[in-house]
Amino acid sequence: MPLAEIPLCVWRKRGQTFDFRGQSIRYWTAGQGEPLLLIHGFPTASWDWHYLWQPLAQRYRVIACDMLGFGDSAKPANHEYSLLEQADLQQALLAHLSVKQPVHLLAHDYGDSVAQELLARHYETGIDLASCVFLNGGLFPETHRPILMQKLLLSPLGWMIGRAFSRDSLVKSFRQIFGPQRRPSESEMDDFWSLIDTHRGPRIMHKLISYIPERRAQRDRWVTAMQRNEVPVRVIDGEADPISGGHMVERYRELIPDPDTVLLSGIGHYPQIEAPAQVLKHYLDFRDNLVSPTRKVACS
Repeated sequence: MPLAEIPLCVWRKRGQTFDFRGQSIRYWTAGQGEPLLLIHGFPTASWDWHYLWQPLAQRYRVIACDMLGFGDSAKPANHEYSLLEQADLQQALLAHLSVKQPVHLLAHDYGDSVAQELLARHYETGIDLASCVFLNGGLFPETHRPILMQKLLLSPLGWMIGRAFSRDSLVKSFRQIFGPQRRPSESEMDDFWSLIDTHRGPRIMHKLISYIPERRAQRDRWVTAMQRNEVPVRVIDGEADPISGGHMVERYRELIPDPDTVLLSGIGHYPQIEAPAQVLKHYLDFRDNLVSPTRKVACS
C-alpha cells in the first residue's frame, strides 16, 4: 500500500524554530520512543522524509531539521558552510530537545557525510549512537560521480551558475538522478523548488557544494570509523542512481567488514521519495534485528 504524503504546506506549519549560533533553524519532531534523527541531502530539505515520517513516528521519536543553508532555515550569504558545522548543528538540536538516549541515524546524500562525521565523533568524543542507516550518498569520494550541475557549481564560475539556477535547472538535474520506476511529479518539483528558492537559496549553492572537497579531506577518518563496525550500520541504496548507486555499494562491500547492504532495483538517488515503502520495510527489518543482528545482502 502506498504511503501517505504530507503536503509541503502542512509540513511547514508543523515546524518549529531554534537558534543555532545566531541563525534560525527550522526543525520537526513527532512520536515517542527511541530517538531517530533523519538527516536530509543536497540541495533539498527534511521534507524529503515526509512519506516515512508518520510510519516512523508510530514507533520512534523522529527528529529532523533543515540544515543551515537549506529549506526553510537561514541561508546567510556571507558564511562558509561546512559538514563539520552541520554535525555541530545536529548535536545542538538534540541538546535543544534534551535528548539523552543513544540516537539512531537515518541519512541521505549530503546527510550521509554529516552522519559519517557523527559516527567518527562517536568513537572520538563519546557521542552515543545506537545505529546508522545510509541511503544513497557519497560515502567514498573515489566512487562519487557528480552530475554536470555539481561540477559547474564547484568551478570558479560557480557563483554565477548558482544565481542562474532555476526550477528548470532542478528538473533537468532530477531527471538524471531519479530511477526509471518513479519520476517526480510536477507538483513535487514545485515543492522541491520552493524549498531551494526560499530565502534566496540559489545565491549560496556554490558555497554549499564545498561539501564535495570536504568529503575528500575527511575520507580516511570517516572510512576508518565505518570499518570499526561497532555501531550497527546498513546501506539501503537505489541501484540505478548514477551518482552513488550500485557502484558505490560495490566499493562499500570491498572496504567494510561484514557489510549489511540492500540494493533497490530500478530506484535512483532519492529512494525515500521513489520507493518509500521499500525503504521503510528494509529500515524496520534492520531495527528489528538489532537485538540479535544478522548481516545480509538483499535486493528488491
